[in-house]
Amino acid sequence: MPDDLLRHVFGPQPYSSWWLWWAVLLVLSVIGWYAAVFVWTLPSHRLRRIPVVRRMHARLIRNRFARCVQRIADDHDAARMSAPVACAAISRTIRSFLHQATGARAQYVHVGALDEEADGHLAAAAPLLTLLGDAQFNAETRVKVADVSARAQELIRSWT
Repeated sequence: MPDDLLRHVFGPQPYSSWWLWWAVLLVLSVIGWYAAVFVWTLPSHRLRRIPVVRRMHARLIRNRFARCVQRIADDHDAARMSAPVACAAISRTIRSFLHQATGARAQYVHVGALDEEADGHLAAAAPLLTLLGDAQFNAETRVKVADVSARAQELIRSWT
């Protein structure tokens, strides 16, 4: 074998350092994915007990339910639903929010009993739910969905 061909023969090359960074990034993303799935599927009453996650969960549900109320008001403004239907949807959304935020079964509680439920913490929502119930079931009541929607969003965003 001629000596001038030996310059084309070489030993194994080292791995690129990019493979290490890709592996680290992949491991961190899998860990993040599992943590996100764990937190996302954990029931709300358990999330409210974890100190680090408590504030993020509260902010997330406040924003989610406030956007839901805004979508209902937008649907009413676009004439896709009537005022009683919009008020019923806003009432359902507020009750679901109260259940998620406090753990009290607000979906099934009569408006008059909100003061006794959860040591009176739900009493702040009682006047708005009374107004929404009146708008839903009383045809003579004139309630502006935009006003009720603004009050509901303020209640949701200011809930502590």
